[in-house]
Amino acid sequence: MRRVGESVAVGGWSLVVPLKPLSLAKSRLAGAAGDGLRPGLALAFAQDTVAAALDCPAISDVVVVTDDPLAVAELTALGARAVPDTPGAGLNAALAHGARTVREDRPAAPVAALNADLPALRPGELARVLAVAGAFPRAFLADAAGVGTTFLSAAPGVALDPAFGGPSRARHRTSGAAEILLAGVDSVRRDVDTGEDLRAALALGVGPRTAAATTGLLVPEKRTAVEGAGGTVRGAD
Repeated sequence: MRRVGESVAVGGWSLVVPLKPLSLAKSRLAGAAGDGLRPGLALAFAQDTVAAALDCPAISDVVVVTDDPLAVAELTALGARAVPDTPGAGLNAALAHGARTVREDRPAAPVAALNADLPALRPGELARVLAVAGAFPRAFLADAAGVGTTFLSAAPGVALDPAFGGPSRARHRTSGAAEILLAGVDSVRRDVDTGEDLRAALALGVGPRTAAATTGLLVPEKRTAVEGAGGTVRGAD
């Protein structure tokens, strides 16, 4: 995992990850986890997402757009860079701001937006998605439900033009972005909004922070997680 202050590669992708203030995040999980546990789960999801992304060899840097001070402290400790949500105008404005911030430092970098709620994310699967995305000016990956989007990319010199939220798969396709139709990348598609989503992520095998945060909370029908390098609790990549 990349540490704070470690230099990033000249080439490679810059990843933008948006995160609401933890007190507001993952409201649909309240029924499964309760409001008391919900902010901690949102942080654990983001930590495992960012940690896996930083372990992906195709990623040069990860920029998290958030105004939450705890999230800033925890995610920068992993090696991410945090920038405030200066626009304060919702998810897509935050992503566009993050992409502009990245390109101030790395104007020739390909940029991708990735959801912060992918606790089962595997670096190798993300690398496969990035490899396909690199062939297109803009590309996206639909979520596990086939309705939303978990990943959107833009080549150097191309605007990200994010349209996340709700039925964003159709919006991104209409916008001209190429849809990535790739088997075997379930961990990049498995975002978590509900208790059922969380059960599905646990069945894939989640990172160590989510595993710890969900101990005793939900018991999936199937769990394939194993102890991986660095203590990561997830299935084989």
